[in-house]
Amino acid sequence: MKVTVVGIGRLGAPYAASLAEIGHDVLGVESDPRTLAELRADRAPFDEPDLGETIAKHAATGRMRFTDSYDQAVAFADVHFVCVPTPQQHGALAADLSYIEAAVTGLARRARRDCLIVAKSSVPVGTAQRLGDQAAAAARPGVTVSVAYSPDFLRESTSMQDAARPSRIIVGIPEQRPQDDTLLRTIWGPWTGAGVRLIVTNLETAELAKSAANAFLATKISYINFIGALCEQTGADIRDLSLSMGLDPRIGPAMLDAGLGFGGSCIPKDIRALYERATELHVPEAAFLKDIDAINIRRRRRVVALAREAAGGTLTGKRIAIWGAAFKPGTDDLRDSPALAVALDLHTAGADVVVHDPKALPAVRQQAPRLKTADSLDKALDGAHVLLHLTGWEPYRHADPTALVDRIATPAVIDARGTLDRAVWSRVGWAFTTLGARPVSPTPA
Repeated sequence: MKVTVVGIGRLGAPYAASLAEIGHDVLGVESDPRTLAELRADRAPFDEPDLGETIAKHAATGRMRFTDSYDQAVAFADVHFVCVPTPQQHGALAADLSYIEAAVTGLARRARRDCLIVAKSSVPVGTAQRLGDQAAAAARPGVTVSVAYSPDFLRESTSMQDAARPSRIIVGIPEQRPQDDTLLRTIWGPWTGAGVRLIVTNLETAELAKSAANAFLATKISYINFIGALCEQTGADIRDLSLSMGLDPRIGPAMLDAGLGFGGSCIPKDIRALYERATELHVPEAAFLKDIDAINIRRRRRVVALAREAAGGTLTGKRIAIWGAAFKPGTDDLRDSPALAVALDLHTAGADVVVHDPKALPAVRQQAPRLKTADSLDKALDGAHVLLHLTGWEPYRHADPTALVDRIATPAVIDARGTLDRAVWSRVGWAFTTLGARPVSPTPA
């Protein structure tokens, strides 16, 4: 079938590529000139494993094409997936829906025949119905434009894997549009035929599916970090405790890694938007979401405090080496990155901050030029008083602490991701601190 994907960003690009991969002809609509230029050159507009290769493969056959024209989009297809950003509003907790509203009405206004718009961007519950009303009002006389809602569950750094084999497909369809169900089942047939579960529900349930899942994950992460803070005060060990909890089949081990907490473009803004929407609807139980967010932010402040302590009580003039800037390993995305937030707080406190990251350094130089950068993880340590491990990249996990101990002025490391082997590091002369446990002094063999 012919379909369009509007917004070829970190959601739209892998989703468009996945639709081409299962056999559809895809026209991507992107308004940013630089992103569009990259796409038309058969390149991924950002770093994501396998994305560039998939785009190039399908662009070569003509199965994927790109434009900035809504007129071309409505002429090309009758099904449009909208994947534009819905960021947090500046100075508020609510989501900024201006991009998705503009996309939906832009398509509806230009449509010359009946069409279906499927919103995939994260939105507060109640948005899809309003988008449907706006589309109907914008449509030409005699043209029916309906709006369904299907949330995405792609994870950065594994989005192509997630798109190739979705964990589930959720779609909310207006009650008066059962024909949209049939149409979408046809589009998603290759996935459902391979065993992917499709849940067809109402608009409101589909809207909550993504935000409810993200809020639950945030709750689990902040809960284990609360327990980690308790461990720091009592001498309990968060690693052993997390292992014990994860073996309980009612809990499971996923997201029980205590550390610097969550970040990125989805979970933080989604829990804030969920809190804001629930407050608007007078649901007092939403109050706990503010605590979840606060616990997460306090972990960042805790790392800054530990760095100050390790640097001798002051950060002024102290050189701090940072391993990691991206919000998670496998991506160059700095949006709401805990690692970058800590680095900037250290700089504000007077520290001389040097950052290394395997992928995100170009973004750091652009978005945080006041920070210094190092092109290798070992060079970042030269003359430093403290090393902070803030993003759990594999090269950091496998770094040789013996080879590094002589490069740093003061061999002290704060492992904010809990993935370094503290026994090995302390044995070769490092003072080792990790979130969720008491510091370990050097214990040379």
